[in-house]
Amino acid sequence: MEAIVERTSKVAPSSDAQTTLEGYITPRPKGLFITEALHPFEVFQKAGFEVDLVSETGTYQPDWLSQQKDWLNDKDRAVWEDHSSEFRSKLDKLLKPGDIDPKNYGLFFASAGHASLIDYPDAKGLQAIASKIFTSGGIVSAVCHGGAIFPGIIDPSTNKSIIDSRKVTGFTTRGEEEENVLDTIKSWNRPTIEATAASCGATYISPPGPWDAFTITDGRVVTGANPASAHVTAEAAVAAFDKL
Repeated sequence: MEAIVERTSKVAPSSDAQTTLEGYITPRPKGLFITEALHPFEVFQKAGFEVDLVSETGTYQPDWLSQQKDWLNDKDRAVWEDHSSEFRSKLDKLLKPGDIDPKNYGLFFASAGHASLIDYPDAKGLQAIASKIFTSGGIVSAVCHGGAIFPGIIDPSTNKSIIDSRKVTGFTTRGEEEENVLDTIKSWNRPTIEATAASCGATYISPPGPWDAFTITDGRVVTGANPASAHVTAEAAVAAFDKL
């Protein structure tokens, strides 16, 4: 059995950052939140999956915050900084959507970071992979801002998003406010995860607190609320897969 973990390939412009994207100059790049990919990768491998890492462009940028001590413990940092580790090796040699055949996969997991709000809505290759996996009876899952991809993952039987009429979670608008990035997100002309869920006809369920580990399974769709939820969301995705 195989699982695919996909990640953002964008660097999000922000008010506190230092990279360039789409004409913005920013001091701290907001890209892939490392543990949102690493923890699911480890969970899926432990469950016996062969795991591939894919982004829309075959590139990625780590989120600066996800590399700080509060978010990357010593064990995770050792894996992240070891370019010979299987995780980092695959991350450094990311696949593109055209490199894989969706029919070989039974589970799709959208890792995230704020930059996901920018590129997932337009990531046609990743959306197509997820749609084909779902249509073939597989599991589609996302954590934190990964839910930004759901409007483009269509169930051909309804011509609507696969989360239509389902319960989902994801990063809270309250969390965006606490991080003082809500105005920045508005400047990108992108909706929050709560707004995205509503636009898809889903019912958004908030975690007890913005940073509490929290996951929801609704049929073959599994979602998690924030970075702390990456591990439990991956475990829930495996549990859903085992019931197929």
